[in-house]
Amino acid sequence: MKLTTITLLAAASLAVLSGCGTTTASRAGSSTAVGAAAGAAIGSLSGDAGKGALIGAGAGAVGGLLYDHDQKTRIDNQNQRYQDTRYRNNQYQYNQSRNNAYEGW
Repeated sequence: MKLTTITLLAAASLAVLSGCGTTTASRAGSSTAVGAAAGAAIGSLSGDAGKGALIGAGAGAVGGLLYDHDQKTRIDNQNQRYQDTRYRNNQYQYNQSRNNAYEGW
């Protein structure tokens, strides 16, 4: 019971650290390492740590790539909203200056 609790706690804490990094390679690499460690820990309970490490590494790599894709999509969306806001503000200022230019006529 105590070993299972410790293993689950270790796996949960490793899962929190997965996906660390700012580039695709670093996110995939850290997720792969964390997945392999968690897989080995869980696999050791069933008697085959090597198989668990391989499965965990594969799952970690896929998870890291999915996380990286999600982060890049979020950044792209934020940049697009920023550009859209700047364009609307510039258009508003341009229109205001044109309207003010005709007031003197």
